[in-house]
Amino acid sequence: MTRILAIESSCDETAAAVVVDGRRALSSVVASQDELHARTGGVVPEVAARQHLRALLPVVREALRRAECGWDNLDAVAATAGPGLPGALVVGFNAARGLAYARGLPLIAVDHIEGHVSANWLGAEEPELPALALVVSGGHTELLLMEGHGQFRRLGGTRDDAAGEAFDKVARLLDLGYPGGPPLSALARTATDRTLTLPRAWLRGSDDFSFSGLKTAVLHTVRGVSQQGGPSGEPPPVTPPVAPPAAPPAAEVAWAFEESVADVLSRKAARVAEREAAGSLLLAGGVAANARLRERVQERATVPLFIPPPDLCTDNAAMIGAAAFRHLDEAVDPAAPLDIFSTARRGSLRLSA
Repeated sequence: MTRILAIESSCDETAAAVVVDGRRALSSVVASQDELHARTGGVVPEVAARQHLRALLPVVREALRRAECGWDNLDAVAATAGPGLPGALVVGFNAARGLAYARGLPLIAVDHIEGHVSANWLGAEEPELPALALVVSGGHTELLLMEGHGQFRRLGGTRDDAAGEAFDKVARLLDLGYPGGPPLSALARTATDRTLTLPRAWLRGSDDFSFSGLKTAVLHTVRGVSQQGGPSGEPPPVTPPVAPPAAPPAAEVAWAFEESVADVLSRKAARVAEREAAGSLLLAGGVAANARLRERVQERATVPLFIPPPDLCTDNAAMIGAAAFRHLDEAVDPAAPLDIFSTARRGSLRLSA
């Protein structure tokens, strides 16, 4: 039995967990900064880093307490190495490094994206490989073919906004605050007139995604701006002035936006999983907690589907512990010179051509 203390601090959640054999979380503790960043309508990196400093050790102590686990019962320490906010990563990774060094434990650096995918192993059943992973979060929207633990082939990704980023921006247009995903979904469920249709960027012949056009369409819809143009997108000919179209209710806009995102993500994921003869389809990332997306993927998947419970979709440390178990042979001496990786680089994810 291998017990790993895992730490996650890539963005604005301070998290710690104790995970056994990469399959079972004895504890999972998350200190959210949502209320703090709601004041500014988004994450301020320096503020997030300072809050990680305040919260990290209490969160680690609570994770050990809930797991009824002492330091002598641990076999390794793991932490997110990237991608993420540099200042936030420094706090969590260096804390893990110090704890590992003080206790004489090996240290395992984990890629944040691999962590999200590995949340699907925290359950009774084990996904069959190769698996297609649809990773959908505030910073990432990607289709990854998982050929082995830590071995991925990138098939597609967003060309502009990540799906979670689009949720936050549209929520801001609808005055729903930050983070935008949960209140937008709640508002969408109240829609009574579900006739509004918003565009879907299919990008035929590609496994990529694009959500910037959808976001712009929502902006025009909310402002009651006609989107009619000439054949090349130029302004329409001058005509006598007419009253601008009335903006639909916010609930209908939220519903139409959520339908568009869920439709594109689910259709592409199901199609690519079948094309690649994947043994299973894995949903991962914060947006995987979205109920409508979960429903649409379940409707369309033609291979066994795995979706973590909502609390393991958003950033947490249990997923980092699950991924770390598969890299025990890559553990390093915490006293050795090490590096972490910011948003532009991966932590340890192996991408094949």
